[in-house]
Amino acid sequence: MKTDVEKTKALLKNVKRIEIKTKHLVDGLLTGAYHSVFKGRGIEFSDVREYMVGDDVRNIDWKVTARFNQPYVKEFVEERDLTLYILFDVSASNLFGSERDKKSIAIEVAASLMFAALRNNDNAGLVMFTENVEKFFRAKKGKKHILRMIREMLFYMPERKGTNIGNAMRFISKIAKKRSVVFIISDFLAQEDFEHELRLLKHKHDVIAVCIRDERELELPDIGYIEVEDEETEEQMLIDTSDPNFRTAYVKVMREKDEKLAKLMKRCGVDFIKIMTHESFEIPLKRFFMLREKRMR
Repeated sequence: MKTDVEKTKALLKNVKRIEIKTKHLVDGLLTGAYHSVFKGRGIEFSDVREYMVGDDVRNIDWKVTARFNQPYVKEFVEERDLTLYILFDVSASNLFGSERDKKSIAIEVAASLMFAALRNNDNAGLVMFTENVEKFFRAKKGKKHILRMIREMLFYMPERKGTNIGNAMRFISKIAKKRSVVFIISDFLAQEDFEHELRLLKHKHDVIAVCIRDERELELPDIGYIEVEDEETEEQMLIDTSDPNFRTAYVKVMREKDEKLAKLMKRCGVDFIKIMTHESFEIPLKRFFMLREKRMR
């Protein structure tokens, strides 16, 4: 049985390991890409002035225009600070993994984004959720705050096992008053319709979905009869992986689920990053930032 001192040492060691592992990514491409993609995207209303040729018609203030019978446009100023929020799924299904569990990868992705925010002198916050919002850290600056959030992601024991992403979206929509960058990190395996909540969140914030998948979730090996258990419902089932028809049907269902998820994100205008547990998470994360940078040019 570990003493409290031993537990504390193990905790600090794990936090330090995460910090060291993500440092290379943050010090390299990610910090520069993070800055160019997100810095200055938050804007606030400043004033109105008469419309001039070349102004973006989307900025026309129709109420003022109607009052003075000539077009006026809204002027905005960049906010100096950016706010980053991570919606972090801690439901039971994220403990699954054939090589590394999905939660471990998710923590490293979240930590990389948090440290990028730290390097950019931005605010970072965290929402840990299952069926309910279980833990919330309001966005703040500082390394001490970042390390505390990483400790919670590593060692927090959730009260519930299920998932409700819509609840987490509704929560952050109420809490985050000014425009923020919101990363949703989950395996997105929950059988729920959260399109309405996603659209409302996207209307107010810059939303990016990060889907963590394990290869065994997408394709079953031929290993005979196995007993499987749903981590969230604890429902058990005996399946025959030797049956080629069953394996084919399983693969089809999982591919359709992933295609449906990707189409939902595209329909809502949400950037979508897919990360596999057996591959380096740096590659899809870097690819996202580079593609996002190109779109902004």
